[in-house]
Amino acid sequence: MSELHGGLPLSKIDKDGAVAEAAAKVATDTRSGFLRKAGIGGVAVIGGTAFLGALPALADAAAIPASDIAILNFALTLEYLESAFYAEAVAGGALSDPDTVRFASVVSQHEADHVAFLKSVLGSKAVATPTFDFQGTTADEGMFQATADALENTGVHAYLGQVPNIKTPAVLLGAGRILPIEARHAAWIRDIRFAGGTTVEQTPAPGAFEDGFTMAAILATVKATGFITPA
Repeated sequence: MSELHGGLPLSKIDKDGAVAEAAAKVATDTRSGFLRKAGIGGVAVIGGTAFLGALPALADAAAIPASDIAILNFALTLEYLESAFYAEAVAGGALSDPDTVRFASVVSQHEADHVAFLKSVLGSKAVATPTFDFQGTTADEGMFQATADALENTGVHAYLGQVPNIKTPAVLLGAGRILPIEARHAAWIRDIRFAGGTTVEQTPAPGAFEDGFTMAAILATVKATGFITPA
């Protein structure tokens, strides 16, 4: 867990390209097949009502290319993870700092809305909800803050990494509406954690540009957290 809480070296993952090669072949509508072809075996991995109308012309996932279905399911697994994490933190009652409590409550609803949105687009092609074990990170305020920081930044890297791969304009619009929210979450929790910190790692907006990461790198990193339990 130290790697998760200390930062996610996503650019250093999958140096031999083996996972990337597997992830490139992802184009399935089943959870097991999606994860297997993404190179992570049998382990499940892993963003208001007005928002749910972002893709009105694509209520039937049959209209979306297989490659975009894979990307949407990739996004959905990440949103499942984030939604479950925040829901558990809110329900657990271990958070006491007012700013952290408000952050968790607001973001929990956002992530639930993201899940609902992606599932509404994918319909029967949506992957199933995995099961999770957050290993006590929602029961300790400091661990919650650090984990939320890592998860939100992972979400930013994940969505940004898929921008050049999306073929359907409406799907790109939908992802584009989620990406800035994940970035705002990341800045918000960073501000709560460090309150005026001056190092790059402590600054809510650490640079003028951001990088995306591959699906393979994100999937490998999420698997490594141990938050996902075997199906």
